Formats: sequence, structure tokens, C-alpha cells
Amino acid sequence: MSLALVGDIGGTHARFALWRDGRLEMPQVLETARFAGPEEAILDYLVGQGLEPLALEQVCLACAGPVESDPFRFTNNRWQISRAAFLSRLGLRQLLLINDFVAMALGVTRLPESELLPVCAGQGEAGRPCLVIGPGTGLGVSALLPDGAGGWRALPGEGGHVDLPLGTDREVALWQEMRRELGHVSAESVLSGAGLLRLYRVGCRLDGLAPELESAAAVSRAALAGDAPAAAALEQFCCWLGRVAGNHLLTLGARGGVYLAGGMLPCFPGFLQASGFARCFADKGVMSRYLDGIPVWLVTAEQPGLLGAGLALEMGLR
Repeated sequence: MSLALVGDIGGTHARFALWRDGRLEMPQVLETARFAGPEEAILDYLVGQGLEPLALEQVCLACAGPVESDPFRFTNNRWQISRAAFLSRLGLRQLLLINDFVAMALGVTRLPESELLPVCAGQGEAGRPCLVIGPGTGLGVSALLPDGAGGWRALPGEGGHVDLPLGTDREVALWQEMRRELGHVSAESVLSGAGLLRLYRVGCRLDGLAPELESAAAVSRAALAGDAPAAAALEQFCCWLGRVAGNHLLTLGARGGVYLAGGMLPCFPGFLQASGFARCFADKGVMSRYLDGIPVWLVTAEQPGLLGAGLALEMGLR
């Protein structure tokens, strides 16, 4: 395969790398806010590598959102892509757009065990689907389906925008506050960077406290340092992630296992393991036993989305 470019573009960061002979080369992370659009970001990346666009044969971009429309508009940033204009400006002959969590799902199929941290012990069932889910700027969800030939197909979707499930009186109270603010309360309304900050602020309001923290990163740092309101918010975040992941597992029959991915969770792996995630994941009433023994792993690899974009490009060429 000739030289290609792969990208994994979310709401906050755009990750790029070269793809050659089934391997990633020269990965780099750029902030989307610095650029007017993906073309400008790619040109900046190529200049940094001493390359011209004409050196590339193909580009595969994994993008946050449903990629069927043209132009494609990103869900959580202002960028958009018109396929014809993109190819013309960069002088390319092929552009493959895929959902970012399709790329994430394909990427985890190639990860070694050393880049998977156990969250719930168990043994996945051979030949059954797997769930891939993870919070970052938004909440990504995908499924891996066995292809019948020893490989996998990744299922695109927008499962991050399902309704937020409620399981306790505290969750009902938090939901009511968020509904007054947002109208529709999706899973992503909580399970994202903006969602963690929202959860912290709403929790403080319910408890009669003045919120002091101004970002999701600050909330997670304070939680790990023992700040009680921040720790309560992060604990509730993990519990809601468990509920949402368990719901998707029931829908998909994903008894092959669950992969937790995205940019947020690797910042607090120990907290996640000790949290109520596992309890809420399996809290499904008469179907609770269905989730017994289903393994859950935290993906700790640095660039699984870029790896998946390269694999998708090779699959598309075949």
C-alpha cells in the first residue's frame, strides 16, 4: 500500500498520522480550534512532516458524527467537509469518511493485552458481539460484529444520544435539574467533558454548595485529591457510564465483552475500577444475571482511533 494519511477528529482534538505497510508513522495531535477546517489542519500536519499533499494516495478520516451527509458537519465542533472540495483542494483521488467510534472499534481489535486494563473480570463469549463505548468531548458508541471468517465488522451509530437512564432518587433529582436546563437529557449530556462539569455544578446546587471548579479536568483532579463534591460528581459519572454501557450491552447482546475508550477515562483508571461502575453496569433487574461474567476493559492505548482508520482504509481498498 502506498503512503496514506489517517485522521481521528473529535470535538477538541484532531489526530493525524501517516499509514504505510499496515503501520502508523509520525502521529501528531492538533487542537481543532486553531484551524478553520480539516484541510487547514491537514496541510499544517503535512508541512510539519516535510510532505506535500501530492505525496498521498488516500486519506481516511474518522469523524465524530454520522458521516453519510455531504457536506458532513461535525457534531461537536464547527468544522465541515465537502468531499469534492476536500479532494480538489488537497489534490487527492480518494477520501474515506468513517464514524470515529467505528475507527475506535476496529482499532481495539488489534490491541495487545498490555493496553487493556481490566475493569470487570470475566470471559467473553466467542462469536458474540462486543461493545465499544467511551466519553470524550462527546460520547461515542459502536459495536463489533463477528464477520464469520475470524474477523470483525464495526457497526456505526449515535448511541451517545440515547436518553439518560435513571436508577436512584439522586439520579432523578439530578436529571430534573438538567432537564430544566437542557430540555432533552441524553447520555452525552453527562458522559462527556462538558457533562462531567455539568454534573458537578448541578450536584453542588442540589447540595447547597458553591461550585468552585471550572473544567472537567479540574473536577477529575480535585476528585482524585479527595475533594468531596468533585468526588461525588466523578462517582456519579462512573455509575451513569455503567448504566448506559449495560443498556447497550442488552440491546446488542454484546456478550463478547465491553471496551471503554475515549479521552477521559485513562485520566482516572483507579477511581473507575473502585467506583460503582460495575454495580450499575449489572443493575438490570430480571436481566442482571445476563451480565454476569461479561468482561469490561479500559483501553489505555494512545491512538486506537488512528489505528482503526488505517485498518478501515485497507478494508475499503480490498
